[in-house]
Amino acid sequence: MNSTIRNIQLVAALIVLAATVLAFILEIKEMYVNRTVNLADLLLLFIYIEVIGLVRSYWETRSVRISYPLVIAITALARYIILQDKNDDPATLLYIALAILIVALSTVIIRFRNSKYLKLDQKKTNDL
Repeated sequence: MNSTIRNIQLVAALIVLAATVLAFILEIKEMYVNRTVNLADLLLLFIYIEVIGLVRSYWETRSVRISYPLVIAITALARYIILQDKNDDPATLLYIALAILIVALSTVIIRFRNSKYLKLDQKKTNDL
């Protein structure tokens, strides 16, 4: 049963990979047809690249590193700010900036949770 579920997950990861590559190609085509490249387009391409990296990481380790979705979220929120209409409520911009700050801080906390500088594992060494 576990191997069946694992195979379903791997097929789903391949579908996500294929859809992401297709979306990446379509975005490149749209930029070529429009003969313009905007910052929002570049950020969207970075989101696609990060999703491809997430799928690669999942394929290799059979688990999702939490830092990938957090970086994707930061990029998506930054893209949203760039695409925001000038007539929108300025409070929305502050909320999105606060969300970026929270996600960025959580990324830093997750990256340093096992760091020797934080000495979080000091209790483990004293118990031995």
